[in-house]
Amino acid sequence: MRPRYFLKFAAVFLIDSSFSYAQDLTKIGRSNALKISGGVSASQIFYASSGIADRRSPYSYFLTGNLNLNIYEWNVPVSFMLSNQNISVQQPFNQYSLHPTYRWITGHVGYSSMTFSPYTLNGHIFLGAGADATPNEKWKISAMYGRLLKAVKPDTTNSGNQPAFEQWGFGLKTHYGDKLKFLDFILFKAKDKTSSLPYVPEKQNVLPQENLVLSLGGGMTILNHLQVKYEIANSAITSDTRAEGNKSNNLFQWTGSLFTPKVSTSYYKAMKGAINYNSRGFLIGVGYERIDPQYKTLGAYFFNNDLESITLNGNAALAGGKVNVGVSVGSQHDNLDNTKISTLKRTITSLNVSFAPSQRLNISSSYSNFLTYTNIRSQFLKINQLTTYDNLDTLNYTQLSQNANANINYIINTSKQRRESLNVNISYMKASDTQANVPQNSGTTFVNMNASYSINFVPAKLTLTPSFNLSKSTTLSASSLTLGPSITIAKSSNDKKFRGSFTANGNRSYTESILTTQIITLRLSGGYTVQKKHNLNISLVALNRSGAGLSTFSEFTGTVGYAYSFH
Repeated sequence: MRPRYFLKFAAVFLIDSSFSYAQDLTKIGRSNALKISGGVSASQIFYASSGIADRRSPYSYFLTGNLNLNIYEWNVPVSFMLSNQNISVQQPFNQYSLHPTYRWITGHVGYSSMTFSPYTLNGHIFLGAGADATPNEKWKISAMYGRLLKAVKPDTTNSGNQPAFEQWGFGLKTHYGDKLKFLDFILFKAKDKTSSLPYVPEKQNVLPQENLVLSLGGGMTILNHLQVKYEIANSAITSDTRAEGNKSNNLFQWTGSLFTPKVSTSYYKAMKGAINYNSRGFLIGVGYERIDPQYKTLGAYFFNNDLESITLNGNAALAGGKVNVGVSVGSQHDNLDNTKISTLKRTITSLNVSFAPSQRLNISSSYSNFLTYTNIRSQFLKINQLTTYDNLDTLNYTQLSQNANANINYIINTSKQRRESLNVNISYMKASDTQANVPQNSGTTFVNMNASYSINFVPAKLTLTPSFNLSKSTTLSASSLTLGPSITIAKSSNDKKFRGSFTANGNRSYTESILTTQIITLRLSGGYTVQKKHNLNISLVALNRSGAGLSTFSEFTGTVGYAYSFH
């Protein structure tokens, strides 16, 4: 190991590693003081190409590991990676937190996130302290205090970084009741620290804000079948705390020094409610939600507003539980304050149906036109990848306006000699007109399909799986299609120490029905386990690519690895 790599690794490991604790203080002295578990793995990747310039280094190595220290049920996980391409020691989110538990109190110290309700504090990460207390069966109290945002100083180099004030907040939620009736009260306060920046960057439209949210919610069950739930939230947000004071004639006039209304203060409401009737085998109900235009809380990263919706919801188990149906139908519209030129009205629907007529056959389907976010990735990205380190980016999310899925799984044979099954999955997705408040090209659709047949010869520990994959996307200007077959042969030893597989893939890509690319991939892999702790593995991948206007080229990748785990 090169000295500079070792020193960098040691420094990062000792200084910058983050950790997370989850512990019960009552176990001190009654359990093992220290438990250590983890593992380490080393991989070497060899690469060669023909017909094109190398697309990666001819030789790469990766050393990865993880270590978990359990101190009286306090978990301290640490992971690291060392290679000739990158070096890091990391924790989830590179943050630390402590969650000590003593009897009916659980604390949160360090980097944590808490959720009170969708309209108040909703998963925002903060650096500070919090607690959840359940002194008895009816009471539950949650509280938090900490820094919500770190200051980002204005950048005079025009790099595009958005400045931000240091923001602090605190919150309180009290819950009293049981399953039949309960009452919730929530208070959340957040305020920017003006002195955290050398000046107020008004030209970049960044002003010091203050926010106070008050929420009241509850529920009640009547005659064991009828349930009523509701939440009403009021948010007062000051867009510039430097503005002059101004009296308020609303709920916030009674908050005293907790909140000081300004000329730049705006007031918003959000509410939701539901009435459900639940009986044997079915549930039916109605839901209502209304969120004022510009409604905002500094306790959430993203929030939908300017909408009013009403839905009719139902769930039913039919045919002795073999058929399950869930449906939600309603209407939604915006422009609640009539300030927009036009009003968007839409019917919102979700439907889920599952059918299991026997233990061998299972059919499920779903449809929804509620707005959702997903990471759309073609299955051919995985099929054609050379190593497991390819295509690691998972941040490309798309907002969908429609989503449908159907899955059929049928078990053909389950004898002691042979097991056979058939699976078909089809999904349809349609992108919405707006993504992250930015208009997009509407009408983009994505279709993915996979059909596979699997036969397992039980005594020989041999499995054969042919399959067919299809991926299609259609935009206003063009359409693309990728499809092709695949076959996998997998074999393992009777003692399960050895396992190996061979996969052959062939797929073609078309743009506007014109063949553009053809890829053939051959993949051979194997592994051997020694004493359950040591694992040796090898992978060989050969890829050949050709197509219209492209030079035919080939690539070869070989990976040799070793892994050790301990408990």
